[in-house]
Amino acid sequence: MLVPGVTAALVPGLVAAEASRDWLRPCGKTQLAVSFAESLWHSHEVDLLVWLAATSRSSVLSGYVEAAVTAMGTDAGGDAESVAARFLSWLGQTRRPWLVVLDDLSHEADLEGLWPDGPAGRVLITTNSAALSGKHRALVVPVGGFSAREALSYLMGRLTADPDKRIGAIDLARDLGGEPLALAQASAVIASGALSCRDYRVYFGRRREELEAAGSAPAAAEVTWTFSAEQAERLSPGGTTQSLLALVALLDGDRIPGELFTTSAACKYLAGDGVQSPADREHARGALLTLERTGLLAIDRARMPPTVRMNSVIQAAVRSAMPDGTLDRTARAAADALLEVWSEDALEPWLAEDLRSCAASLEQATGDVLWAGGCHPLLMRAGRSLVSARLTGPAVAHWKELAAVSDRVLGRGHADTLVAFQQLADAYLTAGRATEAVLWFQWVLADRARTLGPDHPSTITARRNLGRASAAANQPREAVTILDGVVGDCERVHGTDHPDTLDARDELAAAYRAAGQFADTIRLSRRTLADRERLQGPQHPDTMTTRQRLADAYLAEARLKDALSHYKRILADRERILGPDHPDTLGTVSALASAYHLARRLKDALPLYERALRDRERAQGPDHPDTLGARGNLASAYHSAGRLASALELYEQSRADCQRVLGARHPDTLAARANLAHAYYDLGRLTEAVTLLQDTLAACERFLAPADPLTAAVRESLDAVSRG
Repeated sequence: MLVPGVTAALVPGLVAAEASRDWLRPCGKTQLAVSFAESLWHSHEVDLLVWLAATSRSSVLSGYVEAAVTAMGTDAGGDAESVAARFLSWLGQTRRPWLVVLDDLSHEADLEGLWPDGPAGRVLITTNSAALSGKHRALVVPVGGFSAREALSYLMGRLTADPDKRIGAIDLARDLGGEPLALAQASAVIASGALSCRDYRVYFGRRREELEAAGSAPAAAEVTWTFSAEQAERLSPGGTTQSLLALVALLDGDRIPGELFTTSAACKYLAGDGVQSPADREHARGALLTLERTGLLAIDRARMPPTVRMNSVIQAAVRSAMPDGTLDRTARAAADALLEVWSEDALEPWLAEDLRSCAASLEQATGDVLWAGGCHPLLMRAGRSLVSARLTGPAVAHWKELAAVSDRVLGRGHADTLVAFQQLADAYLTAGRATEAVLWFQWVLADRARTLGPDHPSTITARRNLGRASAAANQPREAVTILDGVVGDCERVHGTDHPDTLDARDELAAAYRAAGQFADTIRLSRRTLADRERLQGPQHPDTMTTRQRLADAYLAEARLKDALSHYKRILADRERILGPDHPDTLGTVSALASAYHLARRLKDALPLYERALRDRERAQGPDHPDTLGARGNLASAYHSAGRLASALELYEQSRADCQRVLGARHPDTLAARANLAHAYYDLGRLTEAVTLLQDTLAACERFLAPADPLTAAVRESLDAVSRG
C-alpha cells in the first residue's frame, strides 16, 4: 500500500466497550512501523529515513531541524520553523527515495504546515486516533490483535526457558483475546515466577470476574497489568518498585532518559520517608530492571544513555491508583530529577527534546502541584530550552501558558509572574511578533517602574527592551523616543563609559536609521565608535559592529567614500580576527560589494559578489536564506554590468531556489520573480515579462499587505513595462 507519493496511518483496530477502549490502543503500531522502515532501508528502497516522535509540535520541529542538517548539509540558521520549511520543500523536490515516520501522532493540528510530501517519498504515521482528516489523503490502516495462532506462537516463544510453563498456553491465549499488551504482560509474569499458563489463567479469570462484578467489562490488559505490578513487588519488596512506577507514570512514556532514575533526587525519593541516606544507584537500577522483567516498562539500550518507555495506558492506570498524597511528593521528585539531568546547557538536541517532552508531560499530569511556593525552576528551564533551540512558536505557547498559570496561582505581583511575562515578551519578539511583544514589554516596564523605581537597572533594561520591540514593530519614532530616554538613563546611572550605555547608544543609532534620521545616526555612531576604540580597542567585536553601523549609515546618506573606507577596514579586521567564514565576515563582504555597486564601481563589486556567493555556499550551504540572497545580489550586479545572459541564468536559478526553499508566498520569492521579469524585459522578451509581473502582482496582493513596498514596486514595474 505504501508506495512512493503515498501517506499511510496505522491506527488501533480492536473494538471494545467505551470504558476499556484505551486499553486496546497498544496494538504494535510502532513495532510494525519499525519493521517496515528497516525492511525498506535494508533493501535500499529508501535513501533517506527520518523517524520523528510526533507527540508535540516542538518534537516534530526538532526532528526536522536535525534531519535538515544531516540530509541537506545545511546550516541550521534561522528559527526551527524556517529550517523545517526548507527541509520540507527539499523533500518535495528531491529525487532521493525517502521515508518519514511520524510516530505516535497525538494531535493533527501539531502538523499544520509541517506535513511531508513529495513524489519520491513515503509517509507512515502511527496514531491512536482514526479521526484523521481527509485533507492529506492518508490511507488508514487498522491494526488488530493477534490471531489465535499468532498469540499462541508469541506465548510459546516467550516461554522457551521452561517448557512446563507452556501448559495451558492455548486456553490462556484465547482468554487474552489476542491483545498484544496483555500477552506481553502475562508472559512476563509467567517467565519471572513459578506459574504456568494454566495457573495464570485461573488467577486471571478470578480477577476479571471481580472487576466485572464491580460493574466494568475490562479488556484483558486492564487485568494483566495488576498482576505485573504485584509480581514486581514480590521480586523487589519494600515499595521501591511502586514508587518507581509512580515516577515513570508522570513523564513522557515514549522517551524518558534512563539517567534520570539514578540522580540524587530520584534516589532520595525512592528511599522513602524516614530514611536518612538516599537509596543507592544500584538499588534504583535493580528496581528498574524488575519493572522491565514484569512487562510494565521497556528499556531501550540502543540509545546512550538508555531510554525508558512505558505505555500511556499503563501510566494512566498507575496515576489513577496512586494513594492520596503520593502525587505531590512524586511530582516534586520528578521535577528535581529532570532539572538535575538538565544541568548542562550543551545537550544533544534529541536529549534536550526528551527532557522538554518529559517536563511537559509532568506539568500536564500534575496540574498546579509544581507551583506550590512559586514556579518550579524546571518549568522556567523548559521555556529557556525552547528559546535556545529556536523553537519560536512552541516557546511563545509555553511562556503564554506559564504566564497565565502564574498570574492565576501566584498573582500578578509575584516575582515569578513578572519573569514569565518578561520571557513571553522576549518570545514574541524572537518569533517576529513584535506588535504583541510591545504590549507585554509595556506591561513589564510599568510594573518594574512601579515596584523598583525608574532608575533601577531592571527598569532601564525593560525600557530598552520596549524600544527594541518598537523598532522591530516598525514604530521608528516611538523607538527613537524610548531609546533616547534609555541612553540618558544609562549615562546618568551607569556613566558614559559603561558597556550598557554604549550598547544603548548603538540601539538608538539603529532606531535613528530606521526612522530615516541618517545624520543623527552618523553623529551618534561616530561618538560610540570613538568610545569603544578607547575602551575596548579597535579590533574588539563590539567595536567592529559599531563601525559597521556607521558604515551602513554613511551608505544610506550616500556618503560612499566614507562608507567604503569603513567597510574595507571592517572586512580586513574581521578576516583577521574572526576568519573568512564567520557570519559577520560574510555579511561585510556583501555590504562592501553593495557599496561598490552603488558607487557604480562594478569592476570592484562583481568579484566581491562572486566571493560572497561562493563563501556562503561553502560555509552555510546552497539553500541557506543568506546564500539565496547572495545569489540574487550577484544576478542583479550582472544585470547592471550588462551581462544579461549570466544575469538571466542566476535570476532563474534564484527564483526556483527561493520557491523551493522559502515557498511561493515568501517576499524574497516574489522579489526574485519580479527581478527575473525585469531581465526578460531588457532582453526583449516582453510577453514573458508582462505575464510574470502580472502573476507576481497578483501573488503580492494576495499574500502581502496592499500597501507593502514590494507590492507597490511590482505594480509600478508592471505599469512601466506595459507602457513600454
